[in-house]
Amino acid sequence: MKKLELFFENEEGRTVKQSLNHPVEPVDAELVNAAMDEIIEQNILMSQGGDIVKKKRARIVETTIEEIDINE
Repeated sequence: MKKLELFFENEEGRTVKQSLNHPVEPVDAELVNAAMDEIIEQNILMSQGGDIVKKKRARIVETTIEEIDINE
């Protein structure tokens, strides 16, 4: 499974992460950047350290799960 992880900074200088499952591919960096700007502008995310004040980074994370047969 793939996730898009967006990292922001809040008023206290702490990192806030928002994850989105199954992002549209290929991921468009310009659209991600614009969406992060909009999240900040609209004050959409809440954090314990205050409002989100700036973007830090974004990344795609892919997780592979392999089941192991343990024959119970």
